[in-house]
Amino acid sequence: MTKEHSVSKPDSGAKRTRLSPDERRQQLITLGARMLRERALEDVSISEIAEQAGISRGLLFHYFPTKQDFHLAIVAHANAQLLERTTPDPNLDPFDMLRDSLERYVDYVSENRTSYLALLRGPASASPELVAMVDAHRQAQVDRILSEAPRLVENADGPLLGLAVRGWIAFVEETTLTWLREAPVTRDALVDMLVISLPALALSQDPSAAAHL
Repeated sequence: MTKEHSVSKPDSGAKRTRLSPDERRQQLITLGARMLRERALEDVSISEIAEQAGISRGLLFHYFPTKQDFHLAIVAHANAQLLERTTPDPNLDPFDMLRDSLERYVDYVSENRTSYLALLRGPASASPELVAMVDAHRQAQVDRILSEAPRLVENADGPLLGLAVRGWIAFVEETTLTWLREAPVTRDALVDMLVISLPALALSQDPSAAAHL
């Protein structure tokens, strides 16, 4: 029987390295996230990931009982990466923070188109767990924005503003997807439009906030 360390492939990790269970699990997730940059989530290959890690396919299932569990772990990793990448500089004023975050967002999705689509859309037969995970990611973005809202508008904790921001997140996602496909305007023009659209929603809830613009 061929030993696992005999597998040799470019960028595959070559020899098998002894890792702790947590390190091995993280390695597999990282390899899966890297593959997700090039193909759809349902096309992420368990066999290829195991080969790149220098382990058997069976051992991979020791860390992730099912392929779906592995996919969920990859999406969770992509979610965390996107949230981290779009974290704005806290020393900026609210509007500059918004621009900073959106610039980071557009740059991230430009660099990671396939994984972004997987994060946003998922496979056609997305599981309830995957749908819930993507929804939680959207809510995290909403919560981040609402945490800054009291600096600009009154009643920032009201349900209408929460709904408006949630709708704005959907607008940002769909607009960015269209821009990725067609690129009808420059990156800066896209960011300008996205930045302006959120204060417009805030003003609909608190016209007095215009004094802060």
